[in-house]
Amino acid sequence: MNDNKENSHAEVPEIVKNAVLVHSSPIPIETPIVKGYDWNKGIDYHALLETYKSSGFQASNFGLAVDQIQQMINARNIPLEDDEIDSLEEDEFIRRKSSCTIFLGYTSNMVSCGIRDTIRFLVQHKMIDCIVTTAGGIEEDLIKCLAPTYIGDFNLEGKSLRQRGINRIGNLLVPNDNYCLFEDWVMPILDTMLAEQQKRGTLWTPSKVITRLGREINNEDSIYYWAAKNNIPVFSPALTDGSLGDMMYFHSFKNPGLIIDIVSGFNLL
Repeated sequence: MNDNKENSHAEVPEIVKNAVLVHSSPIPIETPIVKGYDWNKGIDYHALLETYKSSGFQASNFGLAVDQIQQMINARNIPLEDDEIDSLEEDEFIRRKSSCTIFLGYTSNMVSCGIRDTIRFLVQHKMIDCIVTTAGGIEEDLIKCLAPTYIGDFNLEGKSLRQRGINRIGNLLVPNDNYCLFEDWVMPILDTMLAEQQKRGTLWTPSKVITRLGREINNEDSIYYWAAKNNIPVFSPALTDGSLGDMMYFHSFKNPGLIIDIVSGFNLL
């Protein structure tokens, strides 16, 4: 009995205490404290987003990104110095417009989904200066002007959908007829572009092609309509890597000769 009683009052081993109960070093006084939004104050979206930085996990990274974007906007509003003005640049397309040139890059899935409308808003209101995107990021916008994309399910079988003439992009559904409409729309434009190349010596770059398509679509829902209208250059070096490339390939059989100069596009960039 005495032996058991003595064992019940044994000291915690020093090695365990050192591991579990080690004393903390002082936290720097300027270190932010975790704190979320107080919904009792009602809905204040600005204040809500401000709390992201102090919420932790990925919300904090979102808050840091907001700060970075705000710095870009602030820098953009600084007037150009005399030696920064492109006074000899005749091309409005590439003339420096502000003290901070903002590039927006995105992949095609951003245009396939509803984020397209946010991108269009940024371009419509000249909140960015340049776009860099994929071929899908171009054609998906134009195709949506011709016919809608639908919400489906990630678990729908691609094979059975394909047999019904439906394409799946994640949980989005695009009828094959949409691409047929795109072909009917774009082929006459490619014919006209080829004629201008032959008669006027027009040098087509991916950016010039996208600007032309944006003007031709003439639809205010389109990202590239507003990019063309606001002289915002769009860079897409791999312009053939998508449905638009398929259309150009088909066109080369029907009316061969159209040349797209990718290297000149890089020079512009």
